[in-house]
Amino acid sequence: TLDRSSAASDVYKRQDVAREAGTSVAVVTYSLNNGPRPVAPKTKERVLAAVKKLGYQPNRAARVLASGKSNVYGLVLPNITNPFIAEIAHAFQARVMARGKTIMLGDSADDPTRERELLKLMISHQVDGVVYMGTVENLALDLFEDSDIPVVVLTYADSDFRCPSVRIDETQAVYALTRHLVLHGYKKIAMLTGPKGMKNSFVRAKGWCQAMNSDLESENISWRAYSRAAGYSWLKTAYEAGTIPDAVVTGNERQAIGILAACADINLKVPQDLALVALNGSSSSGFTTPSLTSIRQPWGEMADCAFSILSSPELSKLTRATMSGFDLVIGSSCGCDHKQTNDRRLIASWSTPSSETLDSAAGLS
Repeated sequence: TLDRSSAASDVYKRQDVAREAGTSVAVVTYSLNNGPRPVAPKTKERVLAAVKKLGYQPNRAARVLASGKSNVYGLVLPNITNPFIAEIAHAFQARVMARGKTIMLGDSADDPTRERELLKLMISHQVDGVVYMGTVENLALDLFEDSDIPVVVLTYADSDFRCPSVRIDETQAVYALTRHLVLHGYKKIAMLTGPKGMKNSFVRAKGWCQAMNSDLESENISWRAYSRAAGYSWLKTAYEAGTIPDAVVTGNERQAIGILAACADINLKVPQDLALVALNGSSSSGFTTPSLTSIRQPWGEMADCAFSILSSPELSKLTRATMSGFDLVIGSSCGCDHKQTNDRRLIASWSTPSSETLDSAAGLS
């Protein structure tokens, strides 16, 4: 709950600022909140000078009571030790600050119970909106049923027909990765996706199926955790069984990094002995050995889209997904040989200039 006595004290302090600036308390409020009514530039200068002279610090509770807005957004993510997740946080933080707002970051540490507590905390703080990526696909959207706080979901989950979401088409993204390997001439291409208990494991595997004219029962699809350890053990098991494919598509970057580590330990060369590509790469992809070919998401653009939805009463009531574009960023792990492959800084810093672009054939000659 908001501290109303503190808010009342803030009103008296604003009266002091108003007297010093020779204006009204309302004009002080409009000047500090950038609205809702316009203030003449010279008047605003006097108000800000008075604020500085008197050392006035606007009380957050008072501002919420006066405007109905906290200027704070909540961001709940599953595990920010994952570079891919950390880059999401980085992009959203930058976009919020550019709007003169603040972000409240919650790391659920892959714990659904902790995730619910973080969401409850943000709702109790009356944030202006929540951007939410769940630990599991059954999201805690029930917490928002008695709240007017808008929420936008990132990536695939059970949010469709319940609230807006912003995400890429992961089936199409994996299709682009697999098709890239097919165009290289690889014949035996495997898919390492997530566990069967997660719906997005199937969403991603379907892209491989479409490119390979196969189905989800294929023996070339493996279902494992989205972790480095899972990628490592998958490759070691395949090596011991003598079933190393020509190439593999992984469901995320962490699985691919595990595979690279296993290849190093058993002296397999990438891409000569095994080509490798991954969904949802991060800047880390530019500094693996070799650099990793991966799908990258334009998180800056996606953050802008999410905040546009949260700030619009009409858009925040939509219950559908907004699909963003993506890029296939070419490293050396797929077998491409072009002048940009060895520029690790370029690969690491790749960003999508337009959500409509798809560079799925880059590097092929």
